[in-house]
Amino acid sequence: MRIKRIVPAPPLQDVFPSVDLSQMDALIARYKGKKGKLIPLLQGTQALFGYIPREAFLKLNRETGLSLSELYGVATFYAQFRLTPSGKHIIKMCHGTACHVQNVTAITDELLDFLEVKDGGTTADGLFTVETVACLGCCSLAPVMMVDEETHGKLTPKEAVKIIKEIRRNEIQ
Repeated sequence: MRIKRIVPAPPLQDVFPSVDLSQMDALIARYKGKKGKLIPLLQGTQALFGYIPREAFLKLNRETGLSLSELYGVATFYAQFRLTPSGKHIIKMCHGTACHVQNVTAITDELLDFLEVKDGGTTADGLFTVETVACLGCCSLAPVMMVDEETHGKLTPKEAVKIIKEIRRNEIQ
């Protein structure tokens, strides 16, 4: 019987870029000693870095006294928080009832195949992150996707890919 060797994962600093934690000082000072600071601190940290880096959790724990389990528990409970860097453009695919009935699954699958990512993943070039959401509130436009703040409705798989190709083309120029 052969045993397969397990290769250890690379250290986090090799996977994620380092961040300048001094950017958090003003944010921490604003909420120091206040009640209900946990969520605003996490939101502010994410606004600074685009996600909440591991080092930021440690700094928040050290400087505010909030426990790591409390910080991490809230950050993983709410979908608004990210623990990994996201792409420059966020693609939200609506999977609410109206969009589901209009076959958004086929559109999502086509887009994921085209971008070569899984749901929640970011493209190798760091340009796009694709995520499915419960509802975008645009049921009359079903099926819908939102790229950053722009909504695209009445989509087909080909139209969705065309929109993403156009954004990529504009980024390259």
